[in-house]
Amino acid sequence: MKPGITAKLFMAIFCTCALVLITMNWGVRMSFERGFIDYIRQSNEQRVELLADTLQEQYKQHGSWEFLETNDRLIYQIMRSFEQNSSPRMPPQGWRTKFWILDSHDHRIGGYDLPVPPDLQGPRRVMTVNGVVIGSVISTPAERLTRDADINFERQQSRTSWMIVAFTALLAAAVTWMLSRGMLAPVKRLVNGTHQLAAGNFSTRVEVDSEDELGKLAQDFNQLAMTLEKNEQMRRAFMADISHELRTPLAVLRGELEAMQDGVRKMTVGSLESLQSEVSILTKLVDDLHQLSLSDAGALAYRKVDTDVVHLVQLAEAGSRDRFHAKQLTLTSHLPESAEVFGDPQRLSQLFNNLLENSLRYTDPNGGLEIRGEIRDKSLYLMFQDSAPGISDEQLGRIFERFYRTEGSRNRASGGSGLGLAICQNIVEAHGGQISASHSPAGGVRITIVLPLSVTSGPRN
Repeated sequence: MKPGITAKLFMAIFCTCALVLITMNWGVRMSFERGFIDYIRQSNEQRVELLADTLQEQYKQHGSWEFLETNDRLIYQIMRSFEQNSSPRMPPQGWRTKFWILDSHDHRIGGYDLPVPPDLQGPRRVMTVNGVVIGSVISTPAERLTRDADINFERQQSRTSWMIVAFTALLAAAVTWMLSRGMLAPVKRLVNGTHQLAAGNFSTRVEVDSEDELGKLAQDFNQLAMTLEKNEQMRRAFMADISHELRTPLAVLRGELEAMQDGVRKMTVGSLESLQSEVSILTKLVDDLHQLSLSDAGALAYRKVDTDVVHLVQLAEAGSRDRFHAKQLTLTSHLPESAEVFGDPQRLSQLFNNLLENSLRYTDPNGGLEIRGEIRDKSLYLMFQDSAPGISDEQLGRIFERFYRTEGSRNRASGGSGLGLAICQNIVEAHGGQISASHSPAGGVRITIVLPLSVTSGPRN
């Protein structure tokens, strides 16, 4: 079984801590040993100096080395006097190396019993009286510990340091384990949530308990799951709406054809016109679905040029004026002289015709539609605001959804296919603009379109 990310993170952090601890312990041990030996070397050199100075004074008093040759214990009494009269500047008690006291001919007078090694490189202090060399004090170099007390102290320090390393390593292991589990807990929740999401459970959510990068990732995951859940609901509603929209005219066609076959209804011009009407409804629905699918996929052909949008609105207004008058509706406009937008004239005309058709279908008689346009902030603002009836705030938020119609019935004659505003939204967004719906001052609905004005200089993409 391969180790998981928790084990990998634990091993990475723990091995790093262990390496740092071992390196620090080795460095401290090396520094301690060298520093301790240097300290011993300096203390022994100082003792050699003190012993030599004392012996010089004794030699001046006695005039020869006979006082030392006949009294071997004198040197130890002198050393004990150093310890009894020690000060903070004196070296520690005890002599760490072998030493010899030699006369002017390098003959041993006192100190270590064995002869002086010929290649001895230790500290040497020459003693003189009135400028005449009377002898010297020499000791072995302190390159390593020789005293049992010093060796035991060094071993004790080594054991203590390794015990500290072991304890610190255990503490680091415990902290690292808790840290790795705590850090990776959000990751595991995201992994489990991803598995649920991949299995089609779009209602899954992960807990957000921090404000760091993992917390932001959890928030993005929840937003993704929410979007997928909403899309899944829209897909199901879309399929249900399509089946409903197709079922109604097909049922009418089937019923009338069966009636003609059974002789219940005669094949007359009126019956054929009824069949033709249902076929036209189906054709319009299929065309709208095709246009919507193309606009969703970005496959609509846009041939963009610098276009005067005001002129396109006026053309659409002129083409619909007679139909508005026939329904006893007024159609007025207040537009700037011109407003150039880099866009597709055909698609923009389709946009304006859909908006005019939407107001024509839903506005009550004796009402009207007012089109206002103004230029501000390098953008063209177009407002299509009609009269009663109005819609609720909830309906305003859903007015651009597919197959959504604000009326309660499903009568296509008055309600259309419910795809017109969805297509309008795609066309506006394809031109880099925005479209929104709000309540109209006249009691109906106001559709606001914001289109960026054309940039006359520089290359275009």
